[in-house]
Amino acid sequence: MMFKKLLLLLALTSFSVSNAQIVINELDANTPSTDVKEFIELKTPAPFTALDGYVLVLFNGSSSGLTDISYYAVDLDGLITDGNGNILLANGLVSPSGSFTIPDGMVQNGPDAAAIYLGNADDFPINTPATTTNLINALVYSNSATTTATALMTALNVTVSYNENANAHADTESIQRKADGTYEVKAPTPRVNNDGSGIIYNGITTTFSPATTISEGQSITITFTTDIAVTSDLNFSVALNNASFNSSDFTGNLNITIPSGTSTASTVIQLLNDGVNDGDEEMKVTIGTVPSTYIILNNNNIIRVVDINFFTLPFGTPANPTYGNVSSTAPAGYYDSLEGKSGATLKQAIQDIIANPSVVRAHTYGDIINILKTADQNPLNSNQVWLIYTEQPRSKADYQTGSSIIGKWNREHIYCQSRGNYGDLYNLPPDGINVWSATGPDDIGAGLSDAHHLRAVDGQENSSRNNRNYGVDYNGPVATPTTTWKGDVARACFYMAVRYNGLNVVSGNPNENIIGQIGDLTTLLAWNHSDPKDDFEMNRNNYIYTWQVNRNPFIDYPDLVDYVFGANVGQAWFAALATNTFDVTKVVLYPNPAKDNITISGVTTDAKIEVFSTLGQKVFEQNFAGETSLHLNLTSGIYLAKITADSKTITKKLVIE
Repeated sequence: MMFKKLLLLLALTSFSVSNAQIVINELDANTPSTDVKEFIELKTPAPFTALDGYVLVLFNGSSSGLTDISYYAVDLDGLITDGNGNILLANGLVSPSGSFTIPDGMVQNGPDAAAIYLGNADDFPINTPATTTNLINALVYSNSATTTATALMTALNVTVSYNENANAHADTESIQRKADGTYEVKAPTPRVNNDGSGIIYNGITTTFSPATTISEGQSITITFTTDIAVTSDLNFSVALNNASFNSSDFTGNLNITIPSGTSTASTVIQLLNDGVNDGDEEMKVTIGTVPSTYIILNNNNIIRVVDINFFTLPFGTPANPTYGNVSSTAPAGYYDSLEGKSGATLKQAIQDIIANPSVVRAHTYGDIINILKTADQNPLNSNQVWLIYTEQPRSKADYQTGSSIIGKWNREHIYCQSRGNYGDLYNLPPDGINVWSATGPDDIGAGLSDAHHLRAVDGQENSSRNNRNYGVDYNGPVATPTTTWKGDVARACFYMAVRYNGLNVVSGNPNENIIGQIGDLTTLLAWNHSDPKDDFEMNRNNYIYTWQVNRNPFIDYPDLVDYVFGANVGQAWFAALATNTFDVTKVVLYPNPAKDNITISGVTTDAKIEVFSTLGQKVFEQNFAGETSLHLNLTSGIYLAKITADSKTITKKLVIE
């Protein structure tokens, strides 16, 4: 991947050199009241220039130089400058309208900076330090003669900072670029050349109701609005076709007329329910040719069309798991060679099964997208995948194909790429289940596309996890913590540490530069018990087996983890040790009375404990497997602890002191 990124960077750099710089042409950060008329205008020397490969980044500066970091980034992919070489990014109330909408109040008043780079928005997550790497153009500004972002100027190699309040009219003036490359402050000229020359366009803006998503069987109103009233009838056509979405999916008028003397026209499009489960689709609203004095401000809008025809699966989501409905499809005798083995011999015997080069298959990284669409399918809706960490569904159609990760899902390496050092050997387009390569324990490259440790994940959460170690550094989303994924990642990490030579699960928080180490061992051992395997995890194990012809043995036998990595290392393994039986007569809670912690013994299978107050209110719930210690944090009193496993239930009185 890195090599390909370098090639792309070189290509973009060549483009930048041969096609002169894109510059920040005008900036209005300080506007009246609540800053709802901010804008940034960009300019290219040539008209109608595509801005693919560029990103606009806003940096927060200070006179002390303590905050020279990014706070907002906009991918410019898909945007094109007009016949004057201008393009406007603006708040919704700016007139004339912009081609891209910046949230109200987003552009800080200063001392700050706006900069254009080669790259993507995800190269500049919030709090990225200012840099000159791949920098194309930058404007450092303030709204006071006494405050200057000096450190930010140094970081961006800028020698002058411009004061929007130079004329004591910051609310009503903007910073504008002159022909010589310097800037002046005067009345704003959004979407118009700063010297008053050039074409004066009448812009056409497209809006939708509902705004971004519609279901089959519903209708959507598309409204077209010009900056000013047209002086003669404005006629144009609209196309909605996009990939599999076509004329059979809708009805409605696509020939639009904005009558003379008015500035708006609408059409109602009726989405059809075809009765077929063909997945969510995207309608692409594209305005055709318009007269040369008009400019289309926000063309090629994407509207999600939700397919209301879907099927469900007979088991729960990871957030609301079920147990025992999905059985392992491992062939008879698949694990027989493990019986009676221990220590390093047991670990080697497992590897001999799951990395057998005469049996196991490696597929491309492109194939993983299709694998995950089935392996991680939301049990409640076949048109969605289930996202690990955030534990939420998302449309399969929202797979990230561009540079933006917002609202998209992508592929998460649980044993992260930088720690595994998988390389790019298998980073190829999808070629299907019937095209594969033989692979063994030394084929570390296959780890790039080993579906047993790849999961569908929210793009932003994937970026947040990055290559952090579990438990000691990363514990999931901060805003909405979840725990039902923890056993899954533990068993995936242990699988990788056996499947591939050179990969290990270690204690603590190993440095990311130490190849072949991921942590934390103690945490992952605990997670293997606190979040037992569920039907979702077993189903994906079964499906991945159809592609790779190997399984994750720690899903089939979670207790096996302890015999390879945990408390039972050195003891002989027998499958009977993991037999799922629940004898209610052997279940013990201790200590009882307790303070904050209790231990449950006598349970050898996947189970769930629910604790109820004497008024019947559930005050605690957790899945577990095997002997488990729990922290309850309950007030003093008498409670009822209900333990369920194998369709059997036992309730015990629990006293908290």
